[in-house]
Amino acid sequence: AKYLTMHLEGGPVLICHLGMSGSFRIETSDDGEMPNSSEMLGAFYLERSKSAVHDHVVFHIVSPEGARSRVTFNDPRRFGFMLFSEGAPDTHPMLAGLGVEPTGNALDGELFASLLKGRKSPLKAALLDQRLIAGLGNIYVSEALWRAGLSPLREAGTIAKPGKKAKQRRDALAEAIRAVIADAIAAGGSSLRDYVQTDGSLGYFQHSFAVYDREGEPCSKHGCGGHIERIVQSGRSTFYCRTCQL
Repeated sequence: AKYLTMHLEGGPVLICHLGMSGSFRIETSDDGEMPNSSEMLGAFYLERSKSAVHDHVVFHIVSPEGARSRVTFNDPRRFGFMLFSEGAPDTHPMLAGLGVEPTGNALDGELFASLLKGRKSPLKAALLDQRLIAGLGNIYVSEALWRAGLSPLREAGTIAKPGKKAKQRRDALAEAIRAVIADAIAAGGSSLRDYVQTDGSLGYFQHSFAVYDREGEPCSKHGCGGHIERIVQSGRSTFYCRTCQL
């Protein structure tokens, strides 16, 4: 997921996706002249992406007071895109098929009972399906499954079955997902490769990972005694503890 929508005068909506490495660079000047490269604000600015060869879209903006700014979309790996939509953005084909947002109250155990009923795919794969839940990524799914004590290999439909135990599992998963995202936001995100905050500073949630990228380390869950393992699911690395994640 991770789409940005910009509502423009006259009705059109600009839909943007930053892809794997995209960023916005904002340059501004208070004297009414177009800024030069030495006047960069740093907002949405990524040091490693300053090369103009990777600049693909440039917006020239003039404020009511006459101040000029330039917003440049930079994308070294070229997975990002921009397009216009004349209708409501949530009806556009790129967005219409997305699932529920993981940060709101709509994500709860009962929703999981509906979304995962009868699904035989591994639980982690189901959670990464953007048609079910929009915006969950590899890191936060691994962390949430560890907090909920659920194996990424578990058949997804097992937590949607009737019964007290299944309900406890899906309720715990919903709570863990919301908690992981809230903790990550509070820590400024996870800076592993090229992610930074809007002011250019690093996020710190990677220092709080319980399982992600901790292969071979002891599990930090009290009384567990297991170790973190790495497996590959659908071409993506999964980190989990087989001792306490069932």
